[in-house]
Amino acid sequence: MNNIYFPGIRPWSLLLALLAFCITACDDKVEYTRVYTVYEPVYTSPEEIRASFAVEETPRILHDPGKIYIYGDYLFINEPGEGIHVVNNTDKANPMNIKFISIPGNFDMAAKDGALYIDSYMDLLVLDIRDIHNISITSRTENIFANAMTAGTYDPQRGIVTDWEEREKIEVSSGDFNGNFPYYFPYGGVFYAAMDASSLPRSSTAPTQSTTGIGGSMARFTIAGDYLYTIDNSNLYTFNIQNPETPTQGTTVQIGWGIETVFPYNGNLFIGAQNGMHIFSLQNPQAPRRRSTFSHVVSCDPVVVHDTLAYVTLRGGTTCRGVVNQLDIINIKNLEAPELLVSHPMQSPYGLAYEDGLLFICEGEHGLKVYDVSDIYKVNTSLLDHETGIDAYDVIPYQDVLIMIGREGLYQYDYSDPTDLKLLSRLTIERTKPIN
Repeated sequence: MNNIYFPGIRPWSLLLALLAFCITACDDKVEYTRVYTVYEPVYTSPEEIRASFAVEETPRILHDPGKIYIYGDYLFINEPGEGIHVVNNTDKANPMNIKFISIPGNFDMAAKDGALYIDSYMDLLVLDIRDIHNISITSRTENIFANAMTAGTYDPQRGIVTDWEEREKIEVSSGDFNGNFPYYFPYGGVFYAAMDASSLPRSSTAPTQSTTGIGGSMARFTIAGDYLYTIDNSNLYTFNIQNPETPTQGTTVQIGWGIETVFPYNGNLFIGAQNGMHIFSLQNPQAPRRRSTFSHVVSCDPVVVHDTLAYVTLRGGTTCRGVVNQLDIINIKNLEAPELLVSHPMQSPYGLAYEDGLLFICEGEHGLKVYDVSDIYKVNTSLLDHETGIDAYDVIPYQDVLIMIGREGLYQYDYSDPTDLKLLSRLTIERTKPIN
């Protein structure tokens, strides 16, 4: 074997040279340019928010409506975060969009005896709607909804987050030779574009007799007797409305996390959450008491109730996180121990409604479905009608008319023959955001 010899270079000197090269190479940096989109918060002071309330006599075009609420011959349609459209629905074949109530931070509503109760970020407002042509604020209870002030959307100096501005950012940084670059994460009120911006914290008269309006299954405001009940993501609020113009606050109950909907039935509240259904007794209406909780997999969860059965739709994806899409039918004969009877697979269920043995289910982009639920174990084989080509969100049956809000508009159907819904009218919507 021949030895290789380098004159003048000792073996230990060569070793040191190689080590020096490795150290130098390991210190080499690679410049890295990162281009990304962020959503930065826009702040508005509480004073500016409160001063922005206005009744606009010229109607606005419906763009991205959320909740619907029926009161007498009128429909109140929420534009999330913006306010409420007022629709004269006397002629259900020709509904008339007549005005818009501008209410920053409005998402929910409920009405009784000529008073409309609405949220405006942290405040509870009462509107006098006895004369629909002369709507006015009766009272405002300030800073009543805790989550609006504590959920990370409020800054004592700058105000409340009322919008998000999209901006492009460019950052130049360096990583080591192995490609180990810095990890970027949301910080200081900045959210990356991977987040869904649409889900960010973004002379007729009304009836004068004692009457309560009707909300859909997605409602977070509801009225039972002389009490208004409202929910946020974790709390149940109670208000005595015996004097409709000046509600007085009662008990606030901390329920848990992921609270989404509330449905009153037979002296109880059925509250849908992402992890289950909570049942609260209204035996003492000013201090609701938890009776039980029925747990399920994480999902979005509106609920309606009839007799001894609760119908719950579970939807996965988006903000709901889970992957399950199904209808659960729960035995609530014993309210202290609700029991799952049967589950039926669905496609992408949103709001639902029960009426006279029929279950109406909004399936998002998969349309509106009508089921015969006289045999709860055969629901999936008892589909009576399926309205396709619409993106269905929530639905309310009222006086033999089915009122449904969807991506393309407000639809009204004659459902006297549940096997063949007849479209009565459609109020067009120019939607700019997806349904979540």
